[in-house]
Amino acid sequence: MATLNDYLLVSGLLFAIGLAGVVLRRNIIVVFMCLELMLSAANLTLVAFSRFHPSHGLPDYNGQMLVFFVITVAAAEVAVGLAIIVALFRARQTIHTDDLTSMRG
Repeated sequence: MATLNDYLLVSGLLFAIGLAGVVLRRNIIVVFMCLELMLSAANLTLVAFSRFHPSHGLPDYNGQMLVFFVITVAAAEVAVGLAIIVALFRARQTIHTDDLTSMRG
């Protein structure tokens, strides 16, 4: 049976991988995917705490409800973020962060 520490360890590893990808990678698509990985790690933490913190003998669903809001924000982020990435690629013909040093074209 998995414990809360197991879930938190996996979540921490996912968050660390996402953070390393954001800091180290140069491709803006990979950075974007690593941001989503970090959000998924936060969601896993919320669900784990919700599952292992019962309230009056029943599971506490507050964390799981917050996950729905995080998923909604992530979906909006994907829509806006991919639109910005496509616009940057059309304007600059690159998606590498080193080449995107200024906002002017």
